[in-house]
Amino acid sequence: MAFSVVILAAGKGTRMKSALPKVLHKVGGIPMVQRIINTVEAMDATAVHLIYGHGGDQLKATVTGENLNWCLQEEQLGTGHAVQQAIPHIKDDEDVLILVGDAPLIQQQTLQRLVDVKAQSDLALLTVELDDPTGMGRIIRTDDNITAIVEHKDATEAQRAIREINTGMMMMNGAALKAWLGNLSNNNAQGEYYLTDVIAMAASEGKTIRAAQPDSAIEVEGINNRVQLANIERALQARQAKALMLEGVTLADPLRLDIRGTVKAGQDVFVDINVVMQGNVSLGDNVRIGANCILIDCDIADGAVIEANSIIEGAQVGVNCTVGPFARLRPGAVMRAKSKVGNFVEMKKTVLGEGAKANHLTYLGDADVGAGANIGAGTITCNYDGVNKFKTVIGDNAFIGSNSALVAPVNIGKGATVGAGSTITSDVQEATLSVARSKQRNIINWSRPQKKS
Repeated sequence: MAFSVVILAAGKGTRMKSALPKVLHKVGGIPMVQRIINTVEAMDATAVHLIYGHGGDQLKATVTGENLNWCLQEEQLGTGHAVQQAIPHIKDDEDVLILVGDAPLIQQQTLQRLVDVKAQSDLALLTVELDDPTGMGRIIRTDDNITAIVEHKDATEAQRAIREINTGMMMMNGAALKAWLGNLSNNNAQGEYYLTDVIAMAASEGKTIRAAQPDSAIEVEGINNRVQLANIERALQARQAKALMLEGVTLADPLRLDIRGTVKAGQDVFVDINVVMQGNVSLGDNVRIGANCILIDCDIADGAVIEANSIIEGAQVGVNCTVGPFARLRPGAVMRAKSKVGNFVEMKKTVLGEGAKANHLTYLGDADVGAGANIGAGTITCNYDGVNKFKTVIGDNAFIGSNSALVAPVNIGKGATVGAGSTITSDVQEATLSVARSKQRNIINWSRPQKKS
């Protein structure tokens, strides 16, 4: 049966002590509520109704979804009131999955478990067993059927011994949800409408109420402050590190890896300590990543070696290439097979041809470097005149001497040589030596400046 999703994300999150709405704080580089949306959209939900309130403009500018429907809760009058904001968009003949927006580690397999339980019952709850359930609502059962949720303060000693608690996530039929919400009362100390009250209503009507549980309690743990945010972040990183290792990646220390996006890795990959991967990162077989590297939206092909302290962003590194240490590849940088950039080399919008080398202290911007070319230490492509960018083309097997400046637009022909210390402003033909530097003068009997007393 088709189902829609309601995500409760209207709370201000005052304990976060932030101008940013709580559900926009990031876990693994992605806003926590976006993680939940991504998870349910992968399940082909027909619609995702996002209940929002505080920071609506910030949410709308940040959160995306193919089937996202925005439902404003102007006043925060409880979880039942929040779900009521989605009622005009919910169909009677569909099931409705209700989730909280501050539990970003919930997994698709867990939600599917809840969907499967609902198929065999009138109402399905996601519950979890805790070693210490103090302060949480206890699940009361008769045989296998749930009959009530008793709050800690109202529970008997026997009920307080129960370790199974409510997570606030549940699934039920749309028509039933509408009926139960219509009967909610705010006759309580807080003057709020509680979603959990529908459980008692369903039980009083003799409905079948069953539970599903996650693989781990961390999946349903909510975030209310920055300490909890940090704990959830570490739990996510541990989960991602484990997944990589099971795919054949060796991590020097799983606790010192941060993944803030999606990583695909081949076999026999080695990742050293303090590596950060953001966006979409692809690592081929036998790749080696040195310590303290940052990889952002990049593709690293088989056999490539990224030495320590290098930054690769929006770039492609070819088969058996070497990068670094202390190198930076900026967006548009492409390294063909077996090419090399060494320490303190920066590339931007540049193709480095097969087997080409730029080993030291070089900037290559808006350039096309041919196969087998050698770029000497201290060479720069002067690609910017203060207004416009221009391109430098260096032919196959060209040799650029150290400390040269290539003023674009300029073409260096195949097999050409540029003498060290040259400033090249005109094209250099194939197999030609070009030297462009001022004449050296040696001044005899020159007196050094003296320090004034």
